[in-house]
Amino acid sequence: MQTKLQEIRDWMKKEGVDGLLITNGYNRRYISGFTGSSGCCLLTEDTADLITDFRYIEQATRQAPGFKIVKHQADMLETAIERAKGYGIKHLGFEKNHITYALYQRLVGFADSIELVPAAGAVEASRLIKTAEEVQIIKEAAAIADKAFSHILNYIKPGVTELAVANELEFYMRSLGATRTSFDTIVASGVRSALPHGVASDKVIETGEMVTLDFGAYYKGYCSDITRTIAVGEPGEKMREIYDVVLRAQLNGVQHIKAGMTGREADALTRDIIADAGYGSNYGHSTGHGIGLEVHEGPTLSVRGEQKLVSGMIVTVEPGVYLDGIGGVRIEDDVRITKEGCEILTSSPKELLVI
Repeated sequence: MQTKLQEIRDWMKKEGVDGLLITNGYNRRYISGFTGSSGCCLLTEDTADLITDFRYIEQATRQAPGFKIVKHQADMLETAIERAKGYGIKHLGFEKNHITYALYQRLVGFADSIELVPAAGAVEASRLIKTAEEVQIIKEAAAIADKAFSHILNYIKPGVTELAVANELEFYMRSLGATRTSFDTIVASGVRSALPHGVASDKVIETGEMVTLDFGAYYKGYCSDITRTIAVGEPGEKMREIYDVVLRAQLNGVQHIKAGMTGREADALTRDIIADAGYGSNYGHSTGHGIGLEVHEGPTLSVRGEQKLVSGMIVTVEPGVYLDGIGGVRIEDDVRITKEGCEILTSSPKELLVI
C-alpha cells in the first residue's frame, strides 16, 4: 500500500499539485483496498483520507487501515473540499477523465480559494505494473475461465441457444468462486460470429457453425478475458482457412511480444500476418489491451499504441478475422509481459476443436 501511495505522491509533486481527489471507484479501491460502492479519497504529501457515508464506516475501517476514515453527512464532495482547505491545499488535482461536468460544477462551487487542476493518469500509471499479489489473483481468475471453457465443451450442441451457453458459463464460473463475469459474455454462432462483440442472443446453435466464446471471470476484484472459437460439426473450407490464419497470427503474437516494444509493434505481430493472408480489412480492432481491476485498461496494443510495454504488465493478445454473412474467428490469451517475452496465463487449447 505504501509503495502505491508513494508512487502517486511522486506524481503529484511532478505535476505541481499538493492534493489529489480520487473519485473513480476502481482507482479508489486500488489505493485504499476499500470495495464499497460510494466514497472518495483525498491525498496530500503526508495524509490519506477515505471519505464515505455511514453505511460503509465499519467496512472502510477494516479494509483501508492506512487511511483516515471520514464520514460525510450531506455532500461527499463538499466534505472533501472542506478537508482540503483544512490541510491548506492550494492546488487540488481531480480526475478529469472520471468526473462529469455536473460534478465539476459542484466542486467549483465548493472550492473558493483552492485551484482545481484537471489531472489524469496518476493512479492508472501505477496500476499498469501488477504486483505479485495482483498477478496471482489474475492467474486464479484465468484458471477459472479455463475450467469454464473445458466445462462448456460438453454443454454446447446443436439446438442450444447462445444465451443458454452464456448462462451456463457464468453459473459455472460462479461455482468456482467468481463474483460475476468480467463483462457481458459473447457467444456468437454462425454468421453472428462475424460480430466482434456479438453478445449472446436467443439464436439457436446449428450443426456446421463456428461459435466464438469470449468471456472472463471477475474474481477478488480482478478480471480474466479469454476467447476461443470452436466448430459444432464440420466447418466449411473458408472458416477453416481463416481459423488457421488467426491461429498463426495469435501464436506469433504470444511468441514474440516482450518488454521494450511499443503497443504498435506488438499489434504488428498479429496484424501483419493477417494482412499478408489477404484479410487485413477484416481485422478492425486492436490486438489487445491491459487487464486488471478493469477488463479494459492500459496499455493498448494497437496501430496507435505508442506506450512501451514494461515487464509486469498484463495484456490480452486477441487477433480476429470477420467475414460479413459468413462468420468470424477470434483467439485470445491473457499474458504477463516479461523482459524475455511473456508468460501465458490462459491455457485452454487453441487448435480447432470440432465437437
